[in-house]
Amino acid sequence: MEDVRIDDLREPKRTPEEQGLLEWSLGLEVDLGVDGIVADARAATGLDHLDDPTVLDRLAVQAAAVDADEGLAGLGRMIVRQRLLTLLSQRLRFDDFVRRFPEALEVELEPPVIVVGLPRSGTTHLVNLLAADLRFRSMPWWEVQEPIPVWGDGPGRDGIDPRYKRALAEHEMTTAASPLVKLMHDRPPHSIEEDCELNDLDFCSYTLEWHARVPSWRDYYFGLDQREHYDFLRRELQVLSFLRGPNRWVLKTPQHLEQLGPLLHCFPDATIAFTLRDPVAVVQSAITMLGYGERARRRWVDLDGLAEYWIERIEVLLRAAVRDAHLIPEAQRVDVEFGQFMADDVAMALRIISTAGLEITDTVRDQLAAYMAGNPRGKDGRLVYDLRADFGIEPADLYDRYGFYFDAFPQIRREVG
Repeated sequence: MEDVRIDDLREPKRTPEEQGLLEWSLGLEVDLGVDGIVADARAATGLDHLDDPTVLDRLAVQAAAVDADEGLAGLGRMIVRQRLLTLLSQRLRFDDFVRRFPEALEVELEPPVIVVGLPRSGTTHLVNLLAADLRFRSMPWWEVQEPIPVWGDGPGRDGIDPRYKRALAEHEMTTAASPLVKLMHDRPPHSIEEDCELNDLDFCSYTLEWHARVPSWRDYYFGLDQREHYDFLRRELQVLSFLRGPNRWVLKTPQHLEQLGPLLHCFPDATIAFTLRDPVAVVQSAITMLGYGERARRRWVDLDGLAEYWIERIEVLLRAAVRDAHLIPEAQRVDVEFGQFMADDVAMALRIISTAGLEITDTVRDQLAAYMAGNPRGKDGRLVYDLRADFGIEPADLYDRYGFYFDAFPQIRREVG
């Protein structure tokens, strides 16, 4: 396994191609006006009806928040605008599909397994490992991006869904532009991704915070009644199961950590895999990943502002977790301590599957073993982090700040010296 160290986070050493991309980005003008986004979505889909017109209100708040981010360069603005356009287009297609096939909302969902935990706490590995059990319905990245297929845009003679091909092309482009991203959060088309991307069709999630500095959206998001938005998520899962079974989902997104009440209101019978990892290691990983991405999408790299934002944001997630963890029925919760999970990930996955009431068969063991054989940890290398050198942050200060979390979950092992 090769160790990789990014030693130019604060002052990127760009290749001529990267410098050219930055200069192009700095001169790029991108209009984030809502009227233009709505017009483009309607033109792209041929649809104009939303079952919930307040979607456009939340879209407007998101667009305004991104527009106010003065550090976001043209490329970053273009990426977010395209994302908002895609989400609105998918929402139009979703509402149209439900009008055509209202029986999709009659699909009975079986009790799901939901991975809940901090970003960078093993949630992606865990949800992909659980999804290897084919009794679960899961959501690959190609489907996350376009959950509702376009009418008449089915597989060609090769039998491959065109949505998969589009996701593959995007993955290849992203990997070429930022090759180290695959060491942090690789998203090939087949990888199982977050249901937060489905929440985004209702313009109600925290995901935008990963794309831009949007404190006004964060504060607006905190004020939303998430119960109605999680009800929308449930309807989306019904539609997706109507299109392709089975009906027992395995889900994950870190946002659930601060929305346990709405989550359990919507999925009261869910088995919760509650990941527990040292939050200092989480912060270290998250801000390194985001800092690396800033060299391409922002006018200047602001590691100090980035660290300040996410140190506080992680604390909000942690305090919500401590406050609401008791809402999870004991018989439906499996604590997934990171060190224990890494020591024997298959055993942990089998424990979760068993807690969900599913039989552990030889077939299931073989499916999980096959996934592990094809996806060994660190297969593309291992990123080496350094909070002190890269961000000027003393880990001890963060351990003091997050002490309440270790008090609540004393089994968590400290990882950062």
